[in-house]
Amino acid sequence: MKLVIGASGFLGSHVVRQLVESGERVRILIRETSDTRAIDDLDVERVIGSLRDPGVVTTALDGCDVVFYCAVDTRSWLPDPAPLYETNVEALRAVLDVAVKADLQRFVFTSTLATIGRVQGRKATETDAFNWADKAPEYVKSRVAAEDLVMTYVRDRGLPAVAMCVSNTYGAGDWQPTPHGSFVAGAALGKLPFIIKGCSSETVGIDDAARALILAADRGRIGERYIVSERFLDLGEIVAIAARTAGRPAPRLVLHRPVLYVCGAYGSMMAKLTGKPRQMTLTSVRLMHIMSPMDHSKAERELGWHPLPVPDAVAEGARFWLDRVARRRAARSAPPAG
Repeated sequence: MKLVIGASGFLGSHVVRQLVESGERVRILIRETSDTRAIDDLDVERVIGSLRDPGVVTTALDGCDVVFYCAVDTRSWLPDPAPLYETNVEALRAVLDVAVKADLQRFVFTSTLATIGRVQGRKATETDAFNWADKAPEYVKSRVAAEDLVMTYVRDRGLPAVAMCVSNTYGAGDWQPTPHGSFVAGAALGKLPFIIKGCSSETVGIDDAARALILAADRGRIGERYIVSERFLDLGEIVAIAARTAGRPAPRLVLHRPVLYVCGAYGSMMAKLTGKPRQMTLTSVRLMHIMSPMDHSKAERELGWHPLPVPDAVAEGARFWLDRVARRRAARSAPPAG
C-alpha cells in the first residue's frame, strides 16, 4: 500500500494517478475541506483528518510501505509567515514523529529547488548547500527548514527518506492554478495583457515530476536529495507557447524585470497597508528569477529518470484550460434535464 499525503495538490494528484494506473493500492490522507476534483475518478482509500493528529496519521500509515509527502503551503506572498511554518514545518514534524515508528521502505519528501545553493559559472547540483538566506523570503526559509528537518530524522532516527527538489511544474490538471500556472491559463484564455521577459527559472512537466517521485521510492538513496527539473526557461517563452497552443497571438505589451519590481514594490506596500495578501510582491518577483540553472543528471543516473521537453507540458497545460472553458460553456448551453 502506498500513502500519498497532499494528494489533492497539483503534484500529489499526479503521483496518485500514476500509482493507480500502474496497479498500486493507494491510500490518501486529506483534509475534510480538500478539493479532490483531480482524483475523484480514481479508486483510492481515503483517510480524512489533520496531519497534526497522531491517531489520524497512524491510521493512514497502517500497512503502507512507502509515503509520498506532497503537502506544502506555497503562498510566498503572505504578509504573516506563520501559516507557512505551521504547514511546511510543524505539520511535517508531526507526521515524521509517527512515520519513524512505521515499517517504511521509503519516505519520499517533496522539497524545492529553492533549497539548492546559488552558484555562478556552472549549473548547480545537489551538493550545493543553501547559501542565500540573506535574500530568501520566509517562504523559502520554511522550505529549507522542512528539508533540514527531514534530513535530521534520517540521521538521528533512521527515517528512510529522500528529498526531491522539484522546480516549477507545468501540465494538465492545474486546477487552482499554481502561481506559475496562472500565466499559462491567462495566456491560453486571452486574459493575460502582457508578456514577461527577463525572468527565467527551472521548469519540469508535472507528469515527469510525479514519475521522479515514484522512481525515488524504489531507487532513491536514503538521505540523498535529487534535482527534479528539465530545463531553464524564460517566462516569456512559456507565455508564448501557451498563447500559440490556443491559436492566439502572444500579448503585445512586454514587461521587463525592472517594471516587475516596481509592480512588486507597489503590491508589497499595499499588502502592508491593508493587511491583505497580494500575489504580486517583491518576494514573488524575486522568486521568478533568483535561482541558478540546475543539473539534473544525478536523477538520470541514479533513478533512471528521463524527462520530456517542458514546452510540451506547457502546451498540455494550455489545452487543459481551453478544454475546461469549453466544457463549462457546453454545460451552460445544454437544455435542462426533463
